[in-house]
Amino acid sequence: MDFELTPRQKQIRMAAKEFAEGEFPPVAREYDRKEEFPRELWKKACELGFIGLFIKKEYGGLGLGFLEFAMVMEEFWRVDPGCGNILLTTFGSELIQLYGTEEQKKRYLPPLTRGRAIMGTAITEPDAGSDILSALTLAKKEGDHYSISGAKQFITNGSIANYLTVFCLTNPEAASRLNRFGVIIVETDRPGFGAIKITGKMGIRASDTAELRFNDVKVPKENLVGDKEGEGFSQIMQLFNINRVIAAAQGVGVAQGALEKAIQYIKKRKQFGQPLATFQAIQFKIAEMATWVEAARALTYQAGWMIDHGKVDPKRISIAKSIAGEVGVKVTNDALQLHGGYGYIGDYDMERFYRDAKIVEIYEGAKEIEKNTIARELLGRV
Repeated sequence: MDFELTPRQKQIRMAAKEFAEGEFPPVAREYDRKEEFPRELWKKACELGFIGLFIKKEYGGLGLGFLEFAMVMEEFWRVDPGCGNILLTTFGSELIQLYGTEEQKKRYLPPLTRGRAIMGTAITEPDAGSDILSALTLAKKEGDHYSISGAKQFITNGSIANYLTVFCLTNPEAASRLNRFGVIIVETDRPGFGAIKITGKMGIRASDTAELRFNDVKVPKENLVGDKEGEGFSQIMQLFNINRVIAAAQGVGVAQGALEKAIQYIKKRKQFGQPLATFQAIQFKIAEMATWVEAARALTYQAGWMIDHGKVDPKRISIAKSIAGEVGVKVTNDALQLHGGYGYIGDYDMERFYRDAKIVEIYEGAKEIEKNTIARELLGRV
């Protein structure tokens, strides 16, 4: 494939770069300190078309691809990961656009891009973790509605969302475990729904994360995503394919940002009468960091390009996510080391970047899950 970006893609990336560099630095440290969602930044990003840019034009988006989404995410995370996660305020809309009814698309997608609603996806459960087939949140059919009971954990946008796509056990008696689940849209103002914001996170503190409770939450049957029950697992797997590419872009972004900060620092900082950048050991370290970033970026862009061209490859996607997560952690670690003691204090952004980077190795499938996927694709089921 040709990795040359189109003129429009280059323009989109430049626009994202300019927005993030202009808007994030004055407020990023404060939002991190307060552990507060940057609602004003989100509103501005909606006005400029960054939010939900992959949503089709007829539903309020720009109709772009997931490669463009990944590039914007990279530029946002390059400047600040916590504020950069305003792009995840559409998390789950991918499911509605791919599998939802026309009525669902018209109702739930336009408010997201217009700054009128935030959504998320509730998959992970307290005792299930990465094993989503052990999910116990039950959606019981009662006449013309579902009654949902259960709990979800570590849900992005959980305490600020207007609605969520929720992974539920809809057919517990199905012979195959893969056919026991459905995805249901749940408005968060329904009786019985509760959310508790999780505070004290190590990183991405400006990104909302919550614990959810569903206590006999009644939802119309029409809120089921898809033509029939039992399709939830396959739908969520496709969502993971998409969002692992986006998470990979986060890893590339935080690494690129850390690399740039390290370069700026070593050019100015002097030791033994000369800038740190003149020492060969330092030069080699910068070269290694840049090499890892470029490798992760190429794999991430390739995976996004393939999805946009109908070539979904879980192995390549997992490889991109795995290496980008490791590169994000490795490069921020090296960049902090180059800063010395200054990188360890909050007055320098490196301290925050170091805390933020780790999450890429954990969410959207921990790096061990990515290795399982890669091995299974290579070896088959043995």
